[in-house]
Order: sequence, then structure tokens, then C-alpha cells
Amino acid sequence: MAQVIAEQRDIDFVLFEQFEAEKLCEMEKYADFDKKTFKMIIAEARKFAIKEILPTLVEGDKNGATFENGMVHVPECFRRPYKLFVEGEWTAMTADPELGGQGLPFMVAQAASEYLSGANYAFGFHGFESHAAGKMIEVFGTELQKKLFLKKMYTGEWGGTMDLTEPGAGSDVGALTTTARKNEDGTYSITGNKIFITSGEHDLTDNIIHPVLARIEGAPAGTKGISLFIVPKIWVNEDGSLGELNDIVCTGIEEKMGIHASATCSLTYGAKGGCRGLLLGEENQGMKVMFQMMNEARIMVGAIGLNCGSAAYLHALNYAGERFQGRALENIMDPSAPQVPIIQHPDVRRMLLWMKCHVEGMRSLMYYGISLIETEVTSGSEKEREYAKDLLDLLTPVIKSYCTDRGTEVCSQAIQVFGGYGYTSDFPVEQLYRDARIAPIYEGTNGIQAMDLLGRKLGMKKGAVFMNLLAEMNEMVAKAKEVPRVAPLADLLETNINKLGEVALSMGKTAMSAGFKTGFAHATPFLEVVGDSVCGWMLLWRATIAATKLDPIVKDKDEAAINEICQKNADAAYYQGQILSARFFMESVLPVSQGRMDSLLAGSSAAVDIPENAF
Repeated sequence: MAQVIAEQRDIDFVLFEQFEAEKLCEMEKYADFDKKTFKMIIAEARKFAIKEILPTLVEGDKNGATFENGMVHVPECFRRPYKLFVEGEWTAMTADPELGGQGLPFMVAQAASEYLSGANYAFGFHGFESHAAGKMIEVFGTELQKKLFLKKMYTGEWGGTMDLTEPGAGSDVGALTTTARKNEDGTYSITGNKIFITSGEHDLTDNIIHPVLARIEGAPAGTKGISLFIVPKIWVNEDGSLGELNDIVCTGIEEKMGIHASATCSLTYGAKGGCRGLLLGEENQGMKVMFQMMNEARIMVGAIGLNCGSAAYLHALNYAGERFQGRALENIMDPSAPQVPIIQHPDVRRMLLWMKCHVEGMRSLMYYGISLIETEVTSGSEKEREYAKDLLDLLTPVIKSYCTDRGTEVCSQAIQVFGGYGYTSDFPVEQLYRDARIAPIYEGTNGIQAMDLLGRKLGMKKGAVFMNLLAEMNEMVAKAKEVPRVAPLADLLETNINKLGEVALSMGKTAMSAGFKTGFAHATPFLEVVGDSVCGWMLLWRATIAATKLDPIVKDKDEAAINEICQKNADAAYYQGQILSARFFMESVLPVSQGRMDSLLAGSSAAVDIPENAF
């Protein structure tokens, strides 16, 4: 299998040309770093990912996690890479070095994660979930809880999970039945069952720390009565030593479409009456605490879509350049004409460019979201922090849903480029599709994300946050209009943004009216058009930068001369590719999105009106 995980040139462009990550070194928090150090760390992550993690992708898929006598065994090929993963301090890159992290900026950690998780995210779960679970303890835990759990979770010595879902509750978390009863020693006895727990049991680490949602006896019904508990697989004594095995039993793992190397577990707590946990945060505030992890997890899931899509696109691109089949279109009637690489066929080029522009747009959107986290955490201005947090809250369902939907579709398009071979296990794109397909379901299905966008996020601060998003996009339109190469593209995006504002106003009114069910029946396509507009914004931003870098190289040459220069100059080819990606998106994708906007404005109620027995 080709050593393909992510395009290094594009990551460098986003990190250092679009978001100018080296400027972070001007902050006291990151004063010990510089651009050279950033690039060195990212290069080391890429090298490690290619050499150690990527070889586990196919082998882990074929062998899978196995379940035997209540124990889960990871694929054998995971053991050496995980040991090196932990030793390299890759599990909690943004955490304080005193807690086992590297103290990196979020954006630089994201670049490293593109390689580390992109190589095999079923492997990466084991380390990165520990950090996500540990973050809740860092924010909401007592000093003793931090002392007992934090460093071991951040360093990957201990695993971490997220235990929300129950057989009868699913996405309706408030319907959970797991209970907690307070003991005299301040601990809580936990009783219940959870399903779909990623890495809920495995043999990579000495201990696994489970954040478990449960209802304390007598607490209110629904989400208002939910608390969160730290429930270790092996009890941790106050001196940090390991005690007895907690009463947690893995009753099985799921046989899944993809990510076979990741164990998706069913867990039972307290079947023998001996499962103990520690309250994390305050009683009945479990959802507040869990959302600390959920929001981080939703962005991480969006990255799954990006990573799988990025790898699938690069595999398809490589294959299209190597696979000879058919004659050039201009020679189609000449039986003596030689076969050509399929990348020369117009329909294949269309598919590749569709994949390219979406992968690039998703990558910039992901880093934009990470940049908002950086501002929220590090800015000295309360106003800036609030502005960044609001935008991130608004965009989180978009990042999660748009990137997973489009990332999965990129994988599907990649299979199409391979033709029949793509449907076989001889090539990696079929696995990438299978592995990606769970992402639109993870951490709140994309339909739930769409309802969140329409029902809660669109109206934040009486619509001011959404207006701020439109203003950010229009600011880039204004800048692009000053750059002749991309000014026509700015006009196309401006038309789209203006229409999006009209649609958002209409959808907001419908969602608050007597016909609100009709509004929510259109929540998913509304999220899609928001995602298209944001993706267009990111691509115009890229193209504007690229145009300013391309002009000194090509001067006033015509298209033919520019193409000739691009054959010899890799930078010129890259920058020209950015402009053409944006052009394709504005000319071919946004018109489809505007058609969807017309549908939203029409507001068909058919999905609500149809009787259930008429389906």
C-alpha cells in the first residue's frame, strides 16, 4: 500500500500561509517555540505515523479486536506502535508538560494529529480518547482527582472512554436508567448498562478510566437529573496505588462495518453490587461536564471525515495517474491510438477536482475551528474570547457534520475512480469508506447536529452570532475583490452568502412558528448549505493567498504559459491548483447549493404531512 495519509504541502500551506501559526510564538505561553520547532515536531509526527502506525491500518482491519471471556484483545500489531506513541508524548500534545504533554498550540497539535490519527484512527482512539476524558477531570475535578488520574491519562499510561449510550436510550440521553447511590465514604455505587463504548475494554493499558453518566437516586427526570462519575476499571487508592478490580464487566463487542481494530463494547456496572465511582463536578450537572468532552469529541469526529477523505483522495489521485485505460477523448475513434492514464479522462478529472476542493475546504475549516479554540483559551481580551467561543459553538455542528458527510462522500468517489478494483480489498479505499461511515453517526448523529444548528445555534444572542459569521465571510469577499485573479470568484461567493442570509432568516422564523416541524424536516439540508458557504469561504481565502503568491512567479503570462510554468515549478502548480479548486467549487458546487436554498425557501411540508402508513 502506498504511504499515503495526508498531503504535507497542503498542511504546511494552511498552517503557515493561511493561519500563520508562527505568530503564536509571540505569546508568552509559546515563547519557547519557533516555526522551525513546529515544523520539526510535525515532521517527526509524520515520520512516526508512516513508519509505525500506517502499517497497522490493513492488518488491524483484517485481524480486528477480539473478545474472549470478558477480555478484549487489541490486534497484536498495535502493541509496539502504542508503546512508542506513549513514549513520544503524542497522546496529549496540548497539555501542560508537567502533566505529560508537550504544551503545543492547538493548531500545531492538529497538524501532527492529521498524520497520527490519519494513519489509522482506530489506533489513535486509544491515546487521544484518554486525553479527551482527562480534560474533563482537569476542568471539573477535585485536586485529589487530578492528582490520581490526570497525568496517567494524559500520558496514555491509562486509557479513557465516554460512557453515555444505553440500549433503551440511544441519543435520548435523558432516558438513561443507570443509577448511582451515595455511600458513607463519599463514593457512589453505580448500577446499569452502557453500549457502544469505544475502547471500553482492551489490554493495551494497565487501567481504563470510565466517565459514566448516571442518575443519583431521587434526582429529577431527564437531563437535569444526570450526574457524571469517574469509574475506574481498577480502583485507584488515595495514595495512587491500584486496588481491587471494580465491578465492571464487558459483555461483548460489536461486529461492525468498519474500524474492526477498535473495540466497541457493551459494559455492565455493578452486576455483583460492587461497582464504585467518584462524582465528577456537582450532582445533577453531568451534562454540563460531559459537554466539555463532547464538543472536543465532535471536532475530533469531524477530523475523521477529513482524514479519511484526504487519504482516499490521494490514493485515487495516485491511481488515476498510474492506471492506463482507454484512449484520449480526441482519439476515441482511432483504434491504433495508445491507452492513456485515466487522469486524462474528463469525468475522472471532475471527480478528482470535486474531491480535492472538498478536502482542502474541510482542512481549512478544521483549522479555523482550532484557531477559535486557541483564541478562546489564550486571548487576554474577554471580548475576543467570548467572540471566538460563540463562533465555535455555532460552527461545531457544521464542522462535525459537514466534514463527516463530505469526507465519507469523498471516500465513495475515490472508490468510483478505482472502478471495480476500488470495491475490492486489494486497494485501501474500500476500507477508508467503511471506516469513515461511522463518523456521521458518532457523538450525536448529523441529523441531531442539524437540529442543534437550527434550534439553538442559529438564534444565539438573537441571531448576532450567525450575523458575525456572515460578516467574517463577507470580509474575505471584500479582500478577494481586490485581487484580480480571484475577484470573479468573490462575486460568486457573495451571491451565495447573501442568499444564505435570506434562507437563515426564513428557517429561523419557520422553526419558531406553528409549522416548526416542517422547519426541522429541513434542518439537515440547511446545515449542508451553511457548510457549503463556509467551505466556499475557506476556498476563497486560500485562493486569495495563492493568487498573491502566484503573481510574482507567472507575472502577466496567459493561461498556456502559466500551465507551462506549472510543469516545472511545484509552487506555481500548487498555487494555481488552489485557484482552480476555488473556481470549480464556486462554479460547480455552489449553484447546486443555491438550488437547495430554493428548496428551503419553498419549505415543502410533505415529510411532515405524509401518514406513517403511507411510507
